[in-house]
Amino acid sequence: MGVRSKKYEIDMCSGSILKKLLLFALPLMLSSILQLLFNAADVVVVGKFAGDNSLAAVGSTSALINLLTNLFLGLSVGANVTAARFYGGKSDEELSKTVHTSISLSAISGFLLTIIGLLFAKQMLILMQTPPEVCDLATLYLRIYFAGMIPNMIYNFGSALLRSVGDTQRPLYYLFGAGIINVVLNLFFVIVLHMDVAGVALATVISQTISAILIIRCLMKETGGIRFSFKKLCLDKRILGIILRIGLPAGFQGIIFALSNVVIQSSINIFGKTVVAGNSAAGNLEGFVYMAMNAFHQATISFVSQNYGAGLHKRIGRIFLTALGCVTVVGVVFGNAVVLLGQPLLSIYSDSQSVIEAGMIRLLMICSVYALCGIMDVTVGLLRGIGYSIIPTIVSLIGVCGLRLIWIATVFRIPEYHHIETVYISYPITWTITIIANVICFLCVKKRAYSKITPLKA
Repeated sequence: MGVRSKKYEIDMCSGSILKKLLLFALPLMLSSILQLLFNAADVVVVGKFAGDNSLAAVGSTSALINLLTNLFLGLSVGANVTAARFYGGKSDEELSKTVHTSISLSAISGFLLTIIGLLFAKQMLILMQTPPEVCDLATLYLRIYFAGMIPNMIYNFGSALLRSVGDTQRPLYYLFGAGIINVVLNLFFVIVLHMDVAGVALATVISQTISAILIIRCLMKETGGIRFSFKKLCLDKRILGIILRIGLPAGFQGIIFALSNVVIQSSINIFGKTVVAGNSAAGNLEGFVYMAMNAFHQATISFVSQNYGAGLHKRIGRIFLTALGCVTVVGVVFGNAVVLLGQPLLSIYSDSQSVIEAGMIRLLMICSVYALCGIMDVTVGLLRGIGYSIIPTIVSLIGVCGLRLIWIATVFRIPEYHHIETVYISYPITWTITIIANVICFLCVKKRAYSKITPLKA
């Protein structure tokens, strides 16, 4: 065993669960919100200084970006679970192989996404029925954004590795610095240089590159199995197999969610640019609530994985219930606070009253019950943490993507229900069904999972 730096690490396998869960989740929550601010800064700056067409252009790309990146971000979940399991099992050699395989995989993932984004951006936006008046601007934004996918992936994989050992503080510091640079560059490129959507995309790429450099520097200064060295970069076949076994289903689940959102975005697009702009602004506000809740999803994965790797199965149930309570409180409080402050918050994104009114419809129907989404994610984190990654993927395929597609193809097509409210109500309905299904699945696999000891064989 190497000597480990304890300054930023959290011992997830002993002591108070609530205290340590909060110590882990709060910096992660702030980090996720800062990462979301990259896109929020883009939306606010173009909405205020470039007009509603530019606002709609940037906002209309979000679902497509998520669709293309979620598969590879799912692989970072595989890296997190694998590293946490080896760390909990005190295997520095296997942890080191996981670190170097993960960083190699992140660079390959980023390269593939860059090629896809540069070559097929416009065709994909057309397939999504993006309004013609914003399609060219959206294409330009998307191509520049995807040019920065390699640093984007390196940061996400690197921060996942740090989370596996309980370090959520330093990624927060790095994102804070990069976020400030992003906002300053946004204002400079758009207001001073009049670069419109190209300026905000370029600012995002630069800030993501800075955060990636900082995360690699951090890993290089570590000790023990978590330490990174360029000389050790590799794709270890056995470790890669473990990461893919856990990460690919997680990635496919992300694609499933994003695919249903692309279908919904396409349905929203037919209502015109005012509704698209209002939906984009409201969706951006919801993102802050989602990221706050998602911190407990990530905490559930890391805590459950480490305790599972250490054989502390009795502690897992308490971790799940604690995370469930935390995410419910955060979802109810933050979600409804956004609804109550909806008008002034939406006015940050646009001065148009019609855009604000369109955004309020979404906030009232989705954000007020957003806690359901957080609860669903925690149940997914529980299953994934004990090594069952395919089950929540199948459940999501049926409960989220399948039902939303059926809803849009049937109920939404009925003339008296062909309005925006019908589109939005599909979210809470599918969240509830998926929660129930995930809980039933956990109860079914619990005994079998707990009878195993660290099942990490490719």
